[in-house]
Amino acid sequence: MITSAGTTGERSEPLDDETPVRGLWRQGMEVFAENRLALLGLALFVLLGAVCFLGPLFYHTDQVHTDLTAVHLPPGTPGHPLGTDGVGYDQLGRLMLGGQTSIVVGLAAGILATVMGTVWGAIAGFAGGWVDAGMMRVVDAMMSIPSLFLFMLMATIVTPSVPMLIVIIGAFAWLGPARLVRGEALSLRSREYVHAMRSMGGTGGRAVRRHIIPNAIGTVIVNATFQVADAILYVAYLSFLGLGVPPPAANWGGMLSDGLADTYSGHWWLLYPPGIAIILIVLAFNFMGDGLRDVFEVRLRRR
Repeated sequence: MITSAGTTGERSEPLDDETPVRGLWRQGMEVFAENRLALLGLALFVLLGAVCFLGPLFYHTDQVHTDLTAVHLPPGTPGHPLGTDGVGYDQLGRLMLGGQTSIVVGLAAGILATVMGTVWGAIAGFAGGWVDAGMMRVVDAMMSIPSLFLFMLMATIVTPSVPMLIVIIGAFAWLGPARLVRGEALSLRSREYVHAMRSMGGTGGRAVRRHIIPNAIGTVIVNATFQVADAILYVAYLSFLGLGVPPPAANWGGMLSDGLADTYSGHWWLLYPPGIAIILIVLAFNFMGDGLRDVFEVRLRRR
């Protein structure tokens, strides 16, 4: 253990190597807490997650069997706080079930896209030369095609399900993170510690794993929050167009599509709850992303 001792014989005390790390994390949490919108976003995410995943444990509804005797009941009806839809499903229970699908697909697809884009961009930026040119031309070619068109094409080819939606969205949403991480890798590969590692016999794979990706983690984490928000919107887009998970499964986009058709009949309560839920969850992740960006900017300035 490394110790420090004075020249006058004071007792030696161990140097705590973890103190700077704890100081950076503490400072990061303080910066995040100072951002009121970031805290609001975190609170919204926790609240919506609790309602969707814990709510069904206390509020039991039948979201499988239709009940044509309880069709289009207005909000405030005993046993149905938010009313019922066109086949008798309880709207509040449907909102919870749809939220589970939207949040799970959004989180999983956003993480998948971030991981794929991070690995692709880090390899391309570190390798450089013809490898970088070839890999990024693939990204440019795919980005030239509207992503929603690609999602619709894949959703019509395969049977939509939760795992398949995750794969479809993640397989095309990684292009943005790849470009961001590639830019970080181009600047990081010329750093002294990378050259030192390579001069000691380190491989390119080790450089990417131990230096490029860890030092680009701030960009990766911040972008991941926006990727999750985009994935939730993509799920809503596909479901709104009728390409989401089939009934009796539900998601907010599908509820929004069904509610739009019923709104013209005066059943407004079928449209606003899922629409508000989508807006709130997307705002939550965007607010958290802004807060995390402030955190990593402060940490980088300290370094």
